[in-house]
Amino acid sequence: MTTTARVKVAVTAAGFTSFALLYAPQAVLPQLAQQYHLDPGGASLAVSVATGALAISVLPIAALSEVVGRRAVILTSVIVSAVLGLLLPLMPSYSLMLVLRAVQGVAIAGFPGVATAYLVERLGKVGVAAAVGAMIAGNSIGGMTGRLATGFTAAPFGWRGALYVVAGLSLVCAIVTVVTLPPSHRAPDEPRQHVRDVCVGVLHAVRKPVLLAQYAVALLAMGSFVALYNAAGFRLTGELHLSEALASLVFLAYALGSVSSALASRLSARIGRRRAILGALLTMAVGGVLTIPDSVLLFALGFVVLTCSFFAAHAIANSWAAAEAPEHARGQTGGLYTLLYYLGSSIGGAVGAVIYGTAGWAWLIVAVAVWLALAAVAVGVGTAVRVRPRELAHS
Repeated sequence: MTTTARVKVAVTAAGFTSFALLYAPQAVLPQLAQQYHLDPGGASLAVSVATGALAISVLPIAALSEVVGRRAVILTSVIVSAVLGLLLPLMPSYSLMLVLRAVQGVAIAGFPGVATAYLVERLGKVGVAAAVGAMIAGNSIGGMTGRLATGFTAAPFGWRGALYVVAGLSLVCAIVTVVTLPPSHRAPDEPRQHVRDVCVGVLHAVRKPVLLAQYAVALLAMGSFVALYNAAGFRLTGELHLSEALASLVFLAYALGSVSSALASRLSARIGRRRAILGALLTMAVGGVLTIPDSVLLFALGFVVLTCSFFAAHAIANSWAAAEAPEHARGQTGGLYTLLYYLGSSIGGAVGAVIYGTAGWAWLIVAVAVWLALAAVAVGVGTAVRVRPRELAHS
């Protein structure tokens, strides 16, 4: 197996581990709400607490990776998060479960916080787009499998048994990452950074308007995406009268999301990054609108459109941020992108569940449309600032 192939296998497996564990409780939120007498907003904390803890820790961990190396951080992340996944169903109360979910979020932060910087170091800027596509494909497959596994096994084994199943699968993928991930390949003359260098790198990572635009996409698109997925189970099992197992089938849309993330680099090369990402944000909003009628078929179609568009937007924004990152601020750029990405998941997921619980699905779609419009404005403004005649072909 070539080094590039090993890298792709490793980051795909690590992405599976991270996303399967991070979002496994999403498919059983209605069961958690029923057992612990929670409203949709309270149940959604099982997801939002972990993503919020991840967001808070991602920058310190990205800084740590500058000192101890990217590979060590990634391997620690996948192993510890999988072990914590095995401990999660043992928690005797919802409060303790949330505490452990927060700790697990910190552990998971090690992979998404440094993965893109690792890929740039190992493969260079030319090869990073395809590898990022493979990584995001692993993320989407992990997210889909984790949700489907919990959705289908919750009925026979209960939600605790369902979480055990996901943790076991994730541990296997974590071991694959340990076996296949090559060391990062820093240039011989590139020194390890100290705390002051890391802080300066953060400043460099927020100076480019084009990078700020990608951070805005991470925050607002991810917030919209998780808000709808957090509330989807409640709508499907409530208003649309489906069983938990049938409701979990909505997560099959993730399979097409993995395809769209892999194809996103080709699309952006053909029509330009800016047009591709704006188109993806627009079709996300269209997918949301399709879910408004009380029709299972339209709901499923809307989620396919939404999911494909989201993963395309995320793949373009993530690889764009990696390519534009200042040379000595790769970790900080990746860390900031990931921070905003999971902050969007935490805040958007929680706020979306509250909006759904108090005002209904249609108003949640309105809120999501506003968030996506703001992301599109950020892309338009942020990329316009840097465009010059010689750069038009790539904008």
